[in-house]
Amino acid sequence: MPTAVRRRVLLILLAGALLGAVALAGGLLVGGDRPAASVAGPAAAPPAAVEPPGPVLLVPGYGGNTALLEPLAERLRGTGRDASVVALPGNGTGDLRASAAALDAAVSAALARTGGGSVDVVGYSAGGLVARLWVADGHADVARRVLTLGAPHHGTDLAQLGARLAPDRCPDGCRQMLPDSELLTGLNADETPDGVDWVSVWSAQDRVVTPPDSARLEGALNLTVQSVCAGRAVSHQELPGDPVVQGIVDAQLGAGEPVELTADDCTRLGG
Repeated sequence: MPTAVRRRVLLILLAGALLGAVALAGGLLVGGDRPAASVAGPAAAPPAAVEPPGPVLLVPGYGGNTALLEPLAERLRGTGRDASVVALPGNGTGDLRASAAALDAAVSAALARTGGGSVDVVGYSAGGLVARLWVADGHADVARRVLTLGAPHHGTDLAQLGARLAPDRCPDGCRQMLPDSELLTGLNADETPDGVDWVSVWSAQDRVVTPPDSARLEGALNLTVQSVCAGRAVSHQELPGDPVVQGIVDAQLGAGEPVELTADDCTRLGG
């Protein structure tokens, strides 16, 4: 073969080899053998930080006995929560709307003191109605969770009896707990306004809030003490200081959602 022809053939072979190498490189870039980094999706965003729960305000019942709630407040402080008991005007026996105004002032002070963005409220007995009045007055954006203990959400026969037998000893706060009172009728038009987690806890052995089932709130997580610890004897007055009730309250005020508790939790809660 003449030299010129051999040279031309060699050039053609080299060009073919070069084109093949280019095609192979392109396949590596666009095909299934590309480096793992080039096929991975965007990096997952880190989970959003959960804001820790803010201060806890504890609202006493009819009579305004703040000492009755101090053991529960102390239990909550032991878990690192800022917990304070609200003093009510007129020993909590006057218009419950005035008590709700006192709660509002206490909430403002607690938020200013702690820098928190929301509060949890524990309302014992009539204090549960005070907490509901406060939320209904436009404060659902400040309340993270409201937990009521033995609250007469639908009235109590005891107040009705007092109003009938000794009307001079049944002031405004007492009359507002009558089953058909104007205050309760208004509140129960919407028992659990949106934007707030609602929990109601009571004892089936309550002899002050009668019937005890008056404490049930539509739309709330409803728990009797006996649904958690079947044989536990807890009166109305004993609710705030009972170790199992305190354990229930502590569990319900955690950073997560309200907790469905059962008999399996009794021993863990102190029963």
